[in-house]
Order: sequence, then structure tokens, then C-alpha cells
Amino acid sequence: MQVFILVPGVFTGAHVWQETAERLVAAGSAAHAVPLTGLDPARPATWAHVGLETHIEDVIAAIDAVDATSGPEIVLVGHDYGIHPVLGAADRRAERVARVVYLDCGMPQNGVPPLAAVPDQALRAQLAERAEAGEREGVLTPPGLDEWGRWGSTAGVGEAALERLTALAAPQPLGTLFQPLRLTGAVAAVPVTGVLCARNGARIDLVQRLVDFGDPALAVLTEPQVTFFELPTGHWPMLSCPDALAEVLLRAAAGEGHRLRPAGDDAPAPAHLRPFPLDVPELPRDRQGHVDLYVPAGDGPRPAVVFVHGGPVPAGARPRPREWPTLVGYARFAAAEGMVGVTLDHRLHDIADYDIAAADIAAAVELVRADARVDSDRIALWFFSGGGLLTTDWLARPPAWLRCLAASYPILAPLPAWGMAGSRFHPARAVDQAGPLPVVLLRAGREAPEIAATVDAFVSAAKECAARLELVDVPDGHHGFETIDPPEETRPAMRRAMRSVVAHLTG
Repeated sequence: MQVFILVPGVFTGAHVWQETAERLVAAGSAAHAVPLTGLDPARPATWAHVGLETHIEDVIAAIDAVDATSGPEIVLVGHDYGIHPVLGAADRRAERVARVVYLDCGMPQNGVPPLAAVPDQALRAQLAERAEAGEREGVLTPPGLDEWGRWGSTAGVGEAALERLTALAAPQPLGTLFQPLRLTGAVAAVPVTGVLCARNGARIDLVQRLVDFGDPALAVLTEPQVTFFELPTGHWPMLSCPDALAEVLLRAAAGEGHRLRPAGDDAPAPAHLRPFPLDVPELPRDRQGHVDLYVPAGDGPRPAVVFVHGGPVPAGARPRPREWPTLVGYARFAAAEGMVGVTLDHRLHDIADYDIAAADIAAAVELVRADARVDSDRIALWFFSGGGLLTTDWLARPPAWLRCLAASYPILAPLPAWGMAGSRFHPARAVDQAGPLPVVLLRAGREAPEIAATVDAFVSAAKECAARLELVDVPDGHHGFETIDPPEETRPAMRRAMRSVVAHLTG
């Protein structure tokens, strides 16, 4: 028999698991929701004495309470912050645990406190300052009814459930966030399953793309004992879809789930390394620092199109983005039209790196404009995917030399799990300042719903302020359509978009 031990996230108690636990029991399993000390009414405590270690002991006690002689398979499920005490307990009771389930959470590392997983970047920075100042015995006030979005998408959670979540929320002792997680490494042998919540911005295909980038640190995700499931809901599936969550947990316990494809020589070429779908002339690159220029023959200076990759892209990814076939193909395509095509690398390695990436792009543009072969008064910027947020600064303050801004399948607002509600990177809020700047937007008709929603919001804002927006639709196109969809469906849109950009540069 399987025994599910369910551990809640920040501010929440065992009550959030009620419906899911009932479904698991009805299916013939046992289910125990762990009341965490200081967070659950069942285990009151003085906040000053509650830390991550306290909650690890709570989970260990739940494991030890299961009769080992009957041979049950214990499955530990950690939601949000709850994955930290789950891993700490599994590390000390590895021989008792059959599987660990990561429910819409990150991958905590040894020596790193749960503070690093707080999604809201501004709040995380404030808490880090308190930790450095020695304020380690306070509490974090729980969210109000309209504030849960700072901790994850509430998509699918009904009004009554959200009100109950708010009413029963408890202050989170700071010690639970500041105390580092300590692991011996024993937990590494325990099989794991990741359950991703798509409406919160996490998808299996996105994780596969990260693996495909070739970062060795992510190779562990492709091991045979690692599986994944995806739920089309927000960050609280135990409230929004308890039936579907229970089914997924039962399947995870049985060893089912999607397995990621390893990166390497024996694997099929990942999407970002497949050939560019247009025939463009070969042209050597001219490498200048973190910038590559593709300069057509003949006299200059010429207008330039700067292609900005998306992300985040792990720092260990090889080849680097400016060498990817799609980016190089677009740069050579621009050169074939008489423009200087430019690719670059920027340091968007993590969601928290948008400021750094923005500075890298600004420096790259100045390097390009200073090149004698470039007409410094005629520049276009073309952004891709997660680079879409980086359009914000250029929309808000477009310089006179920026003649056009283009974006392909962009993300045009931070996704819920990114914790960027207070950041400046919100293109829809900046488009009303773009003035006469032309914007060419390639829109994928089969975009992921959470990304499509950001594009729709941007388009609505652009229309409201009468921005110069040209939509180039790829009706059956997916995110990254150049290398994953049939060329005959994507080439016309790519050519039309390039013609528009060139016209704005030369007109």
C-alpha cells in the first residue's frame, strides 16, 4: 500500500490537502497531511523557536509514525516551501521513502535557505536585508485576499476556496526561510517526480528546452528515476483540481510520468539547434566582444538589425545563443537584404537577471552603432521569446536612431511564477510611450495559453494608445516556430516581417 505524506507551502496548514487526501484514500491509499509547527493550529509554537529544522522534524515524525513492518511505500509530496522540509526528512530517512514529489516548486540545493525560492524578487531582496541585519526571529505576514498572486497563480481556485485559504493563513516564521537546508546526499538515491502547473508558468517542454541547452547541472533531470507530470492549472492544484492532482500522485507513485530526453550526441537535435528554414547566403561572422556582425559586401555604412535571444538560458549552455542556427540565420537573412545582421550574447541566465541582460543589450547596441560599417542612425532591434520583456526600455524611451522594434513569439509580461510584479519589465505598460516607433510582432497561433495572454494584453494596450503595431500571424505556429513547424507555414511570415523591418530602416 502507498502512504502519501503531504506537506504544505508557505502560510498554509494541513487543511489545504483535505480534498486531495480524501481522493487518495478513496483510491485505496493512505494519506497524511503534515501540520507544520507554528503554521498549523494543531501545532502552535512560539515563532522565535521555529525554523526549517523544526519542520524537517515534523516530516520525520510523520514518516516514523508509519508502521514499517507492513511494508508500505511512502511517497513524500512537497508543495512550494514544503519541498524543503520534505527533502531534509527524506535525506535522513532515505531507506523509508519510495519517491519524492516536487509539486510546483524549485529544486532546493544543499546549504541554500528557502529564502532563495521566494518568488517575488522585491520581497526576496527585502527579506535578505533583514537576514543580513540579524532579524531572524520575526514573521512574514500572510497575504491578503488579493495578494496571493505574489506567491503564484491562483488560476482555477474558486472564490470560496481563496477566501478560506486567506482566512486560515498563518504568519510564516522567518527562521523557516533563513535557515539553510542541510543534505548529506542520501536523498539523491530516492526517485523523484516533478508536477508542474502550467498556468503558473511551468511546463514540461520548457524544462526540456533547458536540458537541451546542454548545462551539465541539469543532466540529473534526465535520469531514469525522474518523471514529470503537468497540470493545466495555477499554483494551488490541491484547491483548484484535487481530483486531477490525486490521479497524478497515484500515477507518480507507480513510477509513471514523462521522462526528459538527455542532451548529447546521441539525442535528436533540439529545437534551438535545428537548421534555419530559409535559404540564406553563407556569410562569415565578425566577432566583436559579445557581439557578432554579419556584414554584406559593398560600401557602407548600412542600417543594422540586432537580434536579441530569449531566455533564461543557463550560463553553461553550449553553443552560446549568438551561434544558434535561428539567430545566425536571421542575421544572414538581414545581410542578404543589405542590412548588417547582428547577434549577441546577454546574461539572462535566471529570471532575476533581466536588469543585467538589459545592460548587456544596451552595451551591445552602442558597440554596433560605433562600428564604421553601420549607419548609427538606422537601427532595428528584434527580440525573441523571453527576451520580449527586454523591449520595455526601448518602448518607454525610444531613441531617434531606433527605427523599428520587432518581436517573435515574445513573452510580453512576467509569468506568474517569475515574481516580477514590481519590476519595470512590463511592455504593455510602456507601449503608450513608444510614440511613432513601428513595432512588428510575429504572433504564434498555437502559443502556450499563459504566454498568449501576455501577447493579447500587449496588443490591446497598443491598440488603445494607437501605437504603430503591425501583427504578422503564424496561425498554426508554435513557440519557436522557425525550427519546429513546417517551413511552408512559417516562411511567408518570416519574409513579411523582414520586409517590414527593412522598409522601416530604409524609408
